[in-house]
Amino acid sequence: MPDSIYIHNSHNVSNLVYHFVCPTKYRRIVITETVDESLKQICEGIELRYDWKTFLEIGADKDYVHFLVQSTPDYSPTKIITTIKSITAKRIFAEHPEVKKQLWGGSFWSGGFFASSVGRYVSEQTIKEYVKNQGKQDSYEQILLKL
Repeated sequence: MPDSIYIHNSHNVSNLVYHFVCPTKYRRIVITETVDESLKQICEGIELRYDWKTFLEIGADKDYVHFLVQSTPDYSPTKIITTIKSITAKRIFAEHPEVKKQLWGGSFWSGGFFASSVGRYVSEQTIKEYVKNQGKQDSYEQILLKL
């Protein structure tokens, strides 16, 4: 899978990467090798359909999936993951009816998800230091400190 890049749009340049973790409904063990392969192919199709999404990595366990996704500032993390979950669920059920049976005909994904932003080369502490050291060091005034 590709590395993140700087995306140049008409009014912004960005490098926004999100790590999402989505559990299956009821944490049922339904992600087999064939479902995993279908999921990756479906995500490739999502990339072709939506030019604002790039999957940098997809990793599945038996009852949850990790998505590393790059997008643009025009789309919120919630919009990104709800689109991914909606399309993948419909396609998985269509391609693997046995999975729909295992989930009692309900949803493929649980209602929740985990989301985190990911830095390309730097840690949160590095950015804090960078922001702190802007301007004149002796005139720096800390506006917010969260521990």
